[in-house]
Amino acid sequence: MDQKQKSWPTMAGYSLLLFLFLSQLWPKVNCQHTWQEAFKVLGIKWNRDGSLEREIQIPMVNATPFADPKHHTQVALSTDVQLSPTSGAYIRLYIPVNPPTDRKLPLIIYFHGGDFVLFSVSTVIFHEFCNNIAAQFPAVVASVEYRLAPENRLPEAYEDALNAIFWIRSQAQGAFGRDPWLDYADFSRVFLMGSSAGANIVYHAVIRALDFDLRPIRIQGILMNQPFFGGVQRTQSEIRLTEDAYVPLYVCDVLWSLALPPNVDRDHEFCNPLAGGSYLGRVPRLPRFFIKGDEGDPLVDRAIQLVQLLQSYGVPVVYQFNRGGHHGVELLNKTEAQYLYSAMRDFVLSTWATEDI
Repeated sequence: MDQKQKSWPTMAGYSLLLFLFLSQLWPKVNCQHTWQEAFKVLGIKWNRDGSLEREIQIPMVNATPFADPKHHTQVALSTDVQLSPTSGAYIRLYIPVNPPTDRKLPLIIYFHGGDFVLFSVSTVIFHEFCNNIAAQFPAVVASVEYRLAPENRLPEAYEDALNAIFWIRSQAQGAFGRDPWLDYADFSRVFLMGSSAGANIVYHAVIRALDFDLRPIRIQGILMNQPFFGGVQRTQSEIRLTEDAYVPLYVCDVLWSLALPPNVDRDHEFCNPLAGGSYLGRVPRLPRFFIKGDEGDPLVDRAIQLVQLLQSYGVPVVYQFNRGGHHGVELLNKTEAQYLYSAMRDFVLSTWATEDI
């Protein structure tokens, strides 16, 4: 082994070696495709240090803390706040360009999609999504930059999410001052929101948060759009849409192999909330849920199963399953995006104080 190889980061290098080893034992995924094909679809490849090179070209944008008089279509302002200098985690805060002065706004803690492996809060599609949430609800939005797999496998993203919730709690307590943007927030009306992998993170974050005293903040509801879950046993929607153009099943399998801890399968509780594990006993204590899925998404049956699980434990659930569509439809279709904003806004506005979690 040469000197460069000896300098590999321990976990990242182990991830690469483990993945290459497993690819020899299981060179095909989903019977017809190789993991190399999945990497090509995702626009990723291994670096020799065990990290991923992410080649997909989606624009990144900076925060916009000041209104631009030349930009008449600007609907929200944003600013970045560092959470951890060691992990790189930070929050991008959003407020409407003209926030109301006569009332406080609900606070949305948002987690972007990207299958645990891709993207950032500054990826333009998620930045604009949060701009629109802040403007249309209206709300204060805190979009969380979490660590990506495989360099940081689950549960690291869940830990980043929990730390973001703790930071919001410390801001509400105000013992060491408060970011002035959060003066617009009603800390008694906090919601967790996520799309795809972000929805998975939201679920596990709120489960973990149940073990802590979060006062004075109150998590009133959970909003999950097309949650990214899986399992060893295929669902009917996964079988029906195996070769889906947006999230083909063989790509999902590879993504889970990159994100999950080593030596576990897709029935691990991080991937499959129905498979048991340590979380089920906490489910009855969860707040109200909004869950949205689409008929054309291979993951839709997983969302339906989650609705059924929550309902079986007495958790209030508002759900919306649409005909047609596909995974990430709201990111490519403005009409679908507007439907989603409206449905989520209605859920937030209709959710009032219950009991602390």
